[in-house]
Amino acid sequence: MKLTIVGGGSTYTPEIVDGLVRLRDVLDVGELALHDVAPDRLDALAAMSRRMLRAGGHPAEVTTSTDLAAAADGAGIVLVQLRVGGQQARLSDETIPLRCDCLGQETTGAGGLAKALRTVPVMLDVVEAVRKANPDAWIIDFTNPVGIVTRALLQAGHDRVAGLCSAAAVFQRHFARILDVDPARVALDHVGLNHLTWERRVWLDGEDVLPRLLAEHADRVAPATGLPAELVRRLGTVPSYYLHYYYAHDEVVARQQEHGVRAQEVMAIEAELLRQYADDTVAAKPELLTRRGGAHYSDAALDLMISLLSGDGRPHVLNVRNGSTLPFLPADAVVEVPASVTADAVAPLPVDPVEPLIAGLIAHVTAYENLALEAAVHGGRDRVFKALLAHPLIGQYAVADELTDLLLAANRDHLPWLR
Repeated sequence: MKLTIVGGGSTYTPEIVDGLVRLRDVLDVGELALHDVAPDRLDALAAMSRRMLRAGGHPAEVTTSTDLAAAADGAGIVLVQLRVGGQQARLSDETIPLRCDCLGQETTGAGGLAKALRTVPVMLDVVEAVRKANPDAWIIDFTNPVGIVTRALLQAGHDRVAGLCSAAAVFQRHFARILDVDPARVALDHVGLNHLTWERRVWLDGEDVLPRLLAEHADRVAPATGLPAELVRRLGTVPSYYLHYYYAHDEVVARQQEHGVRAQEVMAIEAELLRQYADDTVAAKPELLTRRGGAHYSDAALDLMISLLSGDGRPHVLNVRNGSTLPFLPADAVVEVPASVTADAVAPLPVDPVEPLIAGLIAHVTAYENLALEAAVHGGRDRVFKALLAHPLIGQYAVADELTDLLLAANRDHLPWLR
């Protein structure tokens, strides 16, 4: 099978290569095609990938191209991992909102909207080009904001698309460590939107052990949420880390204003990773990559590829079209829930009714995401303003007005409708 990575010059690529080596007996990849618009990074990551494959005894050939059609031609799966504007744009996304006393985060709040405005039009063009070259390939979207991007692709008629986030895989392994069991024995009742999810049950061999986890191990569970252990106990669910941006917004903003944002740390990590990748003696995934973010990304992505190629029907937590899964949302919303996976389709599995504390925030953010997608596809200052006004972390017209002007000024080079 040919696997294509669009954004192959990303520092994440060795995560996938490491997984290919580990899973070579169950995932037969004969060609790894890397595509990127930055030739220098593409060459560096291709060389690193070849060294890793050779060191791991994997026979796959690594090819490179700056031509999307050539890279996608003949691929069984196309994985897309883009960052439009690079880390400098991320820094703007995370620092501009702080000037208005709002959260500075790359996928949540105003920064997430800025990223969507830049990213959705590019992703639509990328996937259209892939489809022309290869109508049958499955496309795995790992490009943030995953929920909004996946919804854009599905609405454009690209059905063989699955949005992927590593959050569920992180929690599965976190709970398994606490329970001292193999992660394969742990399953999750994971529900919500991308970067807005809750674990409502944790099944160990079919038994819900979440009450025991919270009663006996809340102090170990809670750090993965960014919230106090006592609050997690009171909630009776395990919120994703992104929920602490909502439940402790002012506290997070004050900390960011005093100590800086994650983008500053990531930029330093990326620079060092690229330096290591350029060293022709490095042939293994650097330990530093674990600090880059996206933990267990390769595990989730490669496990999904196995099911897409084999059609085994196993459940995976994915971003998929809602349909009637969460009846309080529009059918065309994109939700992050367990889904069955075959070679022909991904489909959400039934979900138990969602309690009001969770459902209310999901519905609110879904409304924002709909407005954000309208702004990203059609442009216009008023659309951007309305999306910001609708976001539960903003919601004040004066703040939304100021943020609109700041974000548009910072992203002018990436938004053709502003030129």
